[in-house]
Amino acid sequence: MLWRVRTTLPDRPGALAALAASCGEAGVNILGLQIFPGIESVTDELVLRTPEGWGESEIAELLGRSGGLSVSAGPCTEAALTDQPTRYVQAARTILAQPASFPEVVARLFDAESEPTGDEHSAAQDVMDMVVGDVLVQVRRTAPFTGTEHARGAAMADLVSDVLERSHESAMSPSLSRRVGGGATPEYVVDGDSVAATIDGVAVGLAVVRSQAGEEGVRPVTLRVDPAWQRRGIGTRLLVDAARLANALGATEIMLTTRSDNQAVLPMVMAAGLRGRIRMASDTLTVRVPVRDLKPLRA
Repeated sequence: MLWRVRTTLPDRPGALAALAASCGEAGVNILGLQIFPGIESVTDELVLRTPEGWGESEIAELLGRSGGLSVSAGPCTEAALTDQPTRYVQAARTILAQPASFPEVVARLFDAESEPTGDEHSAAQDVMDMVVGDVLVQVRRTAPFTGTEHARGAAMADLVSDVLERSHESAMSPSLSRRVGGGATPEYVVDGDSVAATIDGVAVGLAVVRSQAGEEGVRPVTLRVDPAWQRRGIGTRLLVDAARLANALGATEIMLTTRSDNQAVLPMVMAAGLRGRIRMASDTLTVRVPVRDLKPLRA
C-alpha cells in the first residue's frame, strides 16, 4: 500500500539517513521524497510503500522512533510519484486555460481542500491564502503548509494575475463607458433592486440584487449580459453598480454563484477592482464581495 507521509525532522546531519535506515529495517520502501527546508527543522514529504496491514499508527510509530515529529499520513496512488515540476507546469496550464479553476487545481496540487470540511476538526486545519488580482483564494488541510509551499502558491497566483491582467488590457479599453458596437454608449439605469444596461433603449445586460437569503447582510446577485455584447466592459460595470446598490439596500456583502466552468467571472471581478473571495465546490463557483466600504448607489 502507498502512503503520502509528512514529518518534521531536526535540521542536523544524519537525521534523514536515520529515518531511511529505520524504514529499511521495517520493510518500508521510500519511493518519493520532497524536502522543505526550515530554520531549525526540516519538513519531509515521503511516498512510502508499506507491508500489508500497516496503517497510520504503525507509520507514526516508525517515524517517531527515527526522531520524526508532527507525523501526518494518508493513503495515495501512484500519481503521487509524478515529478513535482511536471505537476506544477500541468497545473499552470490548466489554470491559464480556465482561470476560475484556480482554487480547485491549487488545492489538488497541495493535497488540500478549497472548502472548509465543516467537521469538528476543521479548526485545526492550516489555511493558505493566495491573492489573484484582488480576489482572495484559500485552501486548507490538516498538515501545516511549509514556507516553500506558501512561496509556490504565491508564485502561481502571481502568474495567473499577470496573464489575466494582460488579457483584460488587450480586450478592454481603459474606460468602462467607452463607445461600443455601432457608435452606441451604454446607459445604466437603476430601478429598485436592479441595474440595467441599455443601448438605444434595448436592454443588453441586467444585474439584480436578490433578497437576503440565509446569511444576514449577504445579498445574492444575478448578472447576465447579452452574448452579443459580452467582453465590452458591460458586465464589469454592472457588477460594480450592483455592489454599490446592495450597499444602499443595507447589505454588507454580495454573493455571485455560477458554474465552475464560467471563465468570465474571475477576470470580471478583477477588472471591477473589488476585493472578493472565490470558492469552488464541485460544479459551483461562488464569489463573495464585501460592499460596506463602497459608495451607495441610489436610483
